[in-house]
Amino acid sequence: MWQYIAKRILHLIPLLFGVSLLTYMLMWMTPGSFYDNLKQNPQISPEKIKELEAKRHINEPFYVAYSYWLLNAVKGDLGYSLAYKMDASKLISTRLLNTFLLSFFATVLAWAIAIPMGIVAAVHKDSIADRALSSVAFMGLSIPEVLLALLALMLAASTGWFPVGGSQSPMYDLMEPGEKFWNRVHHLILPTLVLAASSLAGIMRYMRSNLLDTLRAEFVTTARAKGMAEGWVIYKHALRNAINPLLTIFGYSLAGLLSGAFIVENVMAWPGLGRLTIEAITSKDYELVVATVVMATALLVIGNFIADLLLAWSDPRIRLK
Repeated sequence: MWQYIAKRILHLIPLLFGVSLLTYMLMWMTPGSFYDNLKQNPQISPEKIKELEAKRHINEPFYVAYSYWLLNAVKGDLGYSLAYKMDASKLISTRLLNTFLLSFFATVLAWAIAIPMGIVAAVHKDSIADRALSSVAFMGLSIPEVLLALLALMLAASTGWFPVGGSQSPMYDLMEPGEKFWNRVHHLILPTLVLAASSLAGIMRYMRSNLLDTLRAEFVTTARAKGMAEGWVIYKHALRNAINPLLTIFGYSLAGLLSGAFIVENVMAWPGLGRLTIEAITSKDYELVVATVVMATALLVIGNFIADLLLAWSDPRIRLK
């Protein structure tokens, strides 16, 4: 186990290096920079702008500027946000927590609803329940996340049941601890529902398909021939084998959730890593863009790593080597 963990960590290093290099190069190739807007300000002298550009190595070759950033990143310094005027690490840490909470609760909600739906649809194949659940799944697959987020905002604005954007109320700092908790939960409900709905349909279809294939397997037929109760055959034998492929796609579902979180955060004004990345790209905040992309990549790799461990835990036939 420890050797496997060490190997995965070692694999993470060249991956993060390649992602940071590619992202930095793409941002460097885009026309303009953050200082172009400052040049339009008559209160800032050209000499001051040149001094700031020299400090961030803007006018030097790409590989020189990236080398400076990489050396600082190895020391734990992911750069400086020019737009927010603070260290990128501190800025990301606050936004990363919001993205993690949103993705975590959306994952839990999606899987907690999709797995039972898939089981019911498979066990009662071609019944009214199966067709109804399949229709719900197809609706979830056909509605884009952007449209679903906009509809959720319309619901919040017209009914007042949920806040319209943000992760907390303006008076959050003056609230009691219990009030702060419920205020954060209230702001989290609608984005979580939107993000979970985007992946729920796919997971439910996977569960239904895998369980149907397993129920037709020979070992299930043998278990029924021995006189075992149908519920015991389904939930003890068939379900255990049908859920293994779902654990394999767990890591990929996290990738989809993270990309979906970028959309949901920007549409619903949720202050997470995705919204921060878009703001950094818009303002040409190079070092902040690279830092956010590297952190998002690390989250995806960690999610896939957790999926591999869950698969090995669920199926004794799987060996980590």
